[in-house]
Amino acid sequence: MRVAEAIPEFAEAFGFEEFNRMQREALPALLDSEANVVASAPTASGKTALAELAICKCLSDGGTALFVAPMRALTNEKESEWERFESLGYSVYVVTGERDLNPRRAERADILVMTPEKADSATRKHESPRYGFIEAVDCVVLDEVHLLDSEKRGSVLEVTVSRLRRICGPRIVALSATMPNVGDVADWLDAPPEATFAFGDEYRPVDLHADVKTYTHGENSFADKYRRLYRTLDIVEPHIREDGQALVFVSSRQDTVMAAKKARDEIAERDVPVGARGDYDFHTEATELSNDTLRKSVTDGVAFHHAGLSKADRDRVERWFKEGKVQLLFSTSTLAWGVNLPARCVVIRDTKHHDPLEGEVDVSPLDVLQMLGRAGRPGYDDVGYGWVVCDRADADRYRRLLKEGKEIESNLADDIDAHLNAEIAMGTIRDLDDVMSWLETTFYYVRARSKPDEYDFDGIRDRVRGTLESLVDRGFVEMDEDLGVAGTDLSRLASKYYLRLDTAERFSRLAEGDSVTVDAVLEA
Repeated sequence: MRVAEAIPEFAEAFGFEEFNRMQREALPALLDSEANVVASAPTASGKTALAELAICKCLSDGGTALFVAPMRALTNEKESEWERFESLGYSVYVVTGERDLNPRRAERADILVMTPEKADSATRKHESPRYGFIEAVDCVVLDEVHLLDSEKRGSVLEVTVSRLRRICGPRIVALSATMPNVGDVADWLDAPPEATFAFGDEYRPVDLHADVKTYTHGENSFADKYRRLYRTLDIVEPHIREDGQALVFVSSRQDTVMAAKKARDEIAERDVPVGARGDYDFHTEATELSNDTLRKSVTDGVAFHHAGLSKADRDRVERWFKEGKVQLLFSTSTLAWGVNLPARCVVIRDTKHHDPLEGEVDVSPLDVLQMLGRAGRPGYDDVGYGWVVCDRADADRYRRLLKEGKEIESNLADDIDAHLNAEIAMGTIRDLDDVMSWLETTFYYVRARSKPDEYDFDGIRDRVRGTLESLVDRGFVEMDEDLGVAGTDLSRLASKYYLRLDTAERFSRLAEGDSVTVDAVLEA
């Protein structure tokens, strides 16, 4: 079906003329009904168009749409990408930080764009004049809803969606990479069967061959990085020799730079034909890069990309990679979640990263699958190749992940105290019955009901009540004899300023007997 037939008034907002098979199958649910929609589909299969269709439906009905993107880099990308909507007379506004917020622009916007954290903050303050715009949202599009599975960010997305549903009752359209338990997400969001889609790998525009390459772990972690790098170069070299490109994910910003420098020397030694020699315009533009190391490397066909680069440098690297002027790109996971930058070959060199609090931790299975999903360039490749470079001891675990995928779990239990406190501070929850009603709106509850043994579903209410009693003991909540609850000044402080509860407790102890009081901070 042609775009102009389905939505003639918005045809110019799309960068193509005809919907693909996956998009055609989802069209009726998105355009011909008001039901909530959940769609799971492989990376690069065209999910962005589903988001845009939902937004078009909302705009044509005179409503306001909120697009929740997983990363700030992606919100910035949407701001420029959706200038197409601006040309049709619709306003797009990206909500970034508190200080940058323009309430008038937000209120007038037809399309709002936020990360889960900004949406969480805005919904906590929805009764204030600055954030009243959130109450007018008619449709919420959740991009990469499998972020629910993230240990650090999943619970934020989960409670924010539940809160949005209570505040403004919007239509929810949730989009995800392939996930085995799409039915649980549909159950949580009340999406009917006819609006729940699980598009399999047959909908990928390019077949994906994913596997594991092992190395032998040594005593020295620094030397191990080079072992994995040489293994990586062995994998990517044949593809680059055949005019393909490779995207390599490493664990840190510093590693992108170090790996690119070493790879540049090694590729020269192997006499691999890379770079855009003779391209005068490219070489001239490369001199404008602000990063010295990148400037020296990029003309040899090797580059790196991370959030610490200037936006201008990042934009140039992305464009040059798309144009084929950069053959080998080292990146942090930003490119897996953000920019659509496919490559014939994707390699995950590092399956672990350093956490300041926990030390060396595994890259999440969700991130592994997201990275590998970038393999294969539609229109250029018949097959994309994805490789995980890991220690022999981990090989079976990663092969199992590649074969079976990863079910989406709730991580709300890990910090349910902070989220419960926020709801009480806002006045959403006023008694014990409200606590239990709120619990039933969460993905945590749905997932526990689906897997009762793993989540101990029978004990879930007792655990939440225990959390409430702990908040009372710690001075965040007051409870009367009728089981009514109310937030204290400490509760409101933690919620207003987005503080961890232990941080708020420490602040309170420091403020005791001093001239600074919690009351004074709340009034600031």
